Amino acid sequence: MSIPIKLLTSVVFFLLVTTTVVLISSNRNTTDFLMTDALAEQIQPVTLNLDNRSTTSSSQGNPTRIFEFTMDDIDGKPTPLSRFKGQVMMIVNTASFCGNTPQYEGLQTLYERYRDQGFTILAFPANDFGKQEPGNNKEIAEFCYTKYSLEFPLFSKITVLGDTKHPLYRYLTEQTSFTGEISWNFQKFLINRKGEVIARYLPKTKPLTPKIVADIENALKQIS
Repeated sequence: MSIPIKLLTSVVFFLLVTTTVVLISSNRNTTDFLMTDALAEQIQPVTLNLDNRSTTSSSQGNPTRIFEFTMDDIDGKPTPLSRFKGQVMMIVNTASFCGNTPQYEGLQTLYERYRDQGFTILAFPANDFGKQEPGNNKEIAEFCYTKYSLEFPLFSKITVLGDTKHPLYRYLTEQTSFTGEISWNFQKFLINRKGEVIARYLPKTKPLTPKIVADIENALKQIS
C-alpha cells in the first residue's frame, strides 16, 4: 500500500518546522544566558566599588574633628588638641580610687616606651563611676604625680557620661566608629596620626596587653 504524496508532504513539513523551532529556542536560551553573564560581569565591579566607597566613608567619619577641641590641662591652662596632630594618641578616662587605678603604671610605661616615636596619652579624670575621683584638680595632680610619677598630659576633671557629658566624649562615644557609653574608669580610645579613632578597649584591659601594644606599634608605622 502506498502512502499518499499529500500526507507524506505534510509529515515532512511538520518535522522540519518542529526541528527549526527547537533549534531557534535552544540558540535563544544560550544567547540569553551569555548576555546575562556579560551583564553581570559589567555590573559586579560597580557594586563592589560602591561597597568599598561606603565602607571607607563609614570607617573614617570626620577624622579631623578630634583636633578641634581645646581642653583645660590639670592646671586649668587651655590646651588645643591640635598640638598633638601627627601623633598617635590614647585617650583615657581615669580615677584615683578605682580597682583599675594601678593601670596608671602601665600607661606610664607605654608613654616612656613610645613617646620618642610620636605616641602620647591624654588622661581625663572623671567622677562618673562609683564616685572614685572625688578630689579637685590639685588633689588629683598631687596623687598622680606623687604615686605614679606620671609624665604624659593630665587634664582637668570632666564628665564623660550622661546629659552633662563633655563634648569631647560626646564625639568619641556618639560620632565615631566606636560608639557606646563609657562603661567604667579607664576606657581607652586609640587614635592614629590622622585623628581617626581606630580602637577602643574595655576598662579592665591593661595597657601592656599584647593587643594594645601591637595596635600602637602598627599605628606608629603609619605616615600621617
